[in-house]
Amino acid sequence: MVNKLEEYAHLVVEIGLNVQKGQYVVINSPIECAPFARLCVKAAYEVGAKQVIMNWRDDFVARQYFLNAADEVFDEVFPWDVQKNLELVKRGAARLSIAATDPENLKGVDPSRLARANKANSAANREVMSMVMANEVPWCVASVPVPSWAKKIFPDIPEDEAVEKLWEEIYSAIRIDDNGGAVERWRKHCATLSGRAHKLNDYAFRYLHYTNSLGTDLMVELPVGHVWAAGSEFSKSGIEFVANIPTEEVFTAPKRDGVNGKIVATKPLVLGGNIVNNFYMILKDGKIVDVHAEEGEEFLRQEIALDEGASHFGEVALVPFDSPISASGVLFYNTLFDENASCHFAFGEAYPTCIQCGAEMTKEQLKEHGLNESITHVDFMVGSRDLSIVGVTQDGREIPVFVNGNFAF
Repeated sequence: MVNKLEEYAHLVVEIGLNVQKGQYVVINSPIECAPFARLCVKAAYEVGAKQVIMNWRDDFVARQYFLNAADEVFDEVFPWDVQKNLELVKRGAARLSIAATDPENLKGVDPSRLARANKANSAANREVMSMVMANEVPWCVASVPVPSWAKKIFPDIPEDEAVEKLWEEIYSAIRIDDNGGAVERWRKHCATLSGRAHKLNDYAFRYLHYTNSLGTDLMVELPVGHVWAAGSEFSKSGIEFVANIPTEEVFTAPKRDGVNGKIVATKPLVLGGNIVNNFYMILKDGKIVDVHAEEGEEFLRQEIALDEGASHFGEVALVPFDSPISASGVLFYNTLFDENASCHFAFGEAYPTCIQCGAEMTKEQLKEHGLNESITHVDFMVGSRDLSIVGVTQDGREIPVFVNGNFAF
């Protein structure tokens, strides 16, 4: 029987990041995930990494910081931290983020402190974010259980059982079983997703029209020359990588000023250590002009006000309702998993690679082609069993894309 945790680490390093001999690797991890992070370090060195740089974080420390630190620090970022991040990207460092946290770790924290810290950090690291989103370097987001997160998902069982059950769900989602072979399964899975992207690119839709019984009625214009992406991607130096493990999505960028109507979220959104639940947005000419949430509305409003681009959409992603993660019936309270169980949008920054030759364009050129620019990028889920998406071609033909929550082709 294979060691699943070791296989997971190799999957992340070899398929997620595809670490090359002589390459720097940066790993950002919660301290509770240290056993897995250490295996990733070991796996990276085994394939020839030049140096692995570890950045640890801790929910307890983060909560104490936001509750008790001097008020002025939330507008400050140390320039040497920014320079380190930028220099590592310029040196081609692959970047792994292990996304695991208590979904409500920052509940009760002053929302303005969270917003100011987010804005300061995002603005200071703007160049780094832009380079990563343009695939200057390989990057990957993965996750492993922490007790507080597991208990949020499975509140009615003891903590150790909740952690073990979450491990089972994660292994299922990332295609790891007792028999090994996960790397090869992932190659086949990525090929399947790429096939869907090719079909969508062939249609070159002008619009997508979303409707469901929850009240969603949204017309999404797509920019001329948009590109649907899925599965694996390529860095500017030609390294193939998978940005999310797991991934079930096919995605592109909407036209910045071309989204109109109402969109209703179908899953909670974990935003800055708080939960936003039962919410909808109204958009006019691409701009979010109204939002309402039964829980956490103030955090959502703070986020879409971070800068001018935060109130526009930067991503549209298609995920079938009957995808494996959705079929598990688990609400993960973690966007990495929940966005791969549901069609979703993101407000904020668009991926430059979602337009032809976008990775070589300047910010001004990307904007001219209809892509959004922002210091934030937040995914939220909108898929449902009865979701209908109709694609409208350049010559006005209407093509079913989703019928009853799933791909029509």
